[in-house]
Amino acid sequence: MSVYITSTGCFLPGPPINCEQVENVLGAVNGQASFLRVQIQKANQIEPRHYAIDENQQTTHSNVEMATNAAEQCLDRAFVARENIGMLAVASTQGDHPAPGMASMVQAELELPTIEIISTHGICSSSTMALKAAWNSLRLEEHESALVVSSELASRLLKKQRYEAATESTFAEKKIDFNTEFLRWMLSDGAGALLLQNKPSPKGLSLRIDWMKGFSHAHAFPTCMSVGSSGRIGETKTWQDYDSYAEAERKGALLLRQDVRLLDNIVRMGVDGYLRLVEEGINKPNEVDHFLCHYSSHHFKNKILEMLEAAGVAIPQERWWTNLYTRGNTGAASMFIMIDEFMRSSDVQIKEGDRILCFVPESGRFNTTYFHLTAVSA
Repeated sequence: MSVYITSTGCFLPGPPINCEQVENVLGAVNGQASFLRVQIQKANQIEPRHYAIDENQQTTHSNVEMATNAAEQCLDRAFVARENIGMLAVASTQGDHPAPGMASMVQAELELPTIEIISTHGICSSSTMALKAAWNSLRLEEHESALVVSSELASRLLKKQRYEAATESTFAEKKIDFNTEFLRWMLSDGAGALLLQNKPSPKGLSLRIDWMKGFSHAHAFPTCMSVGSSGRIGETKTWQDYDSYAEAERKGALLLRQDVRLLDNIVRMGVDGYLRLVEEGINKPNEVDHFLCHYSSHHFKNKILEMLEAAGVAIPQERWWTNLYTRGNTGAASMFIMIDEFMRSSDVQIKEGDRILCFVPESGRFNTTYFHLTAVSA
């Protein structure tokens, strides 16, 4: 049974925020301008981005609201009634509530009638997990259609008050804690949605999902990106093990961290998975017309390209397509937002038969995911 992406949608909260405005929105920690912001922004080359908080660090849109807005746009463009949607799969690094799952909350907000749901939790690759669950459900003919949504609201973890409250953290003890501050200037907010059906859309192009693959390397590496622990060497407590949530916050257990020393591993593991799929005959780089790669920063693009060129299986740069520089790194939502804009961009002329390779690496504990699409008409 073939499965097709027949409609897409996205939602980016608030006005676009340029590099110089970012610290105005997230806030200067203890009133001091960051020494690292310019350096990190220069490396990632992200220009405008969007936040679901305002300059007073107050939330303007919840994660569920962003997911719902993206889903509504997707459904408005679709040729299927929402009451006929059989499954809802929702991905996010962190929902508005620890429980229940995001899919329950989004279903209620969308007012979808009785439906099968799944919430996938992780970081960037959670969107691919949700997409694969929906894809497999349609392939098994359990449903005729499924709505897949991914939404990220990172800014609530990045606002100045989080860092100012962590008075006993490694961030407070060091004048500059690169691992703790790094993601402040990398991540932003947004949501994307895809509609899957067992037949192409009656109008325009659809994207047939040809294959999906994923490789987790959590057994081989320590945690690279996380929230929930203090970041101290040898510390085994998680945020739920402290006597109070206030103590967990003081210790810095609620800060988002990235161990930047480990980051090159995600590039290497991503390329290794790519090569594995080439060896298996699944991935055929010379037949790829468009390459949508979720690299989190421009810094990693050349590293990926160099490794692929060295192995003789590179996809020419003119076939790469990204909106990282204009929409920002929205984590798990990035690929869905990318696919939505890719399908609507005047810069790309997608033709029937075009083949699209999508690559989503996740640095949380090194999970790499891949899927292949073909543009088709009814």
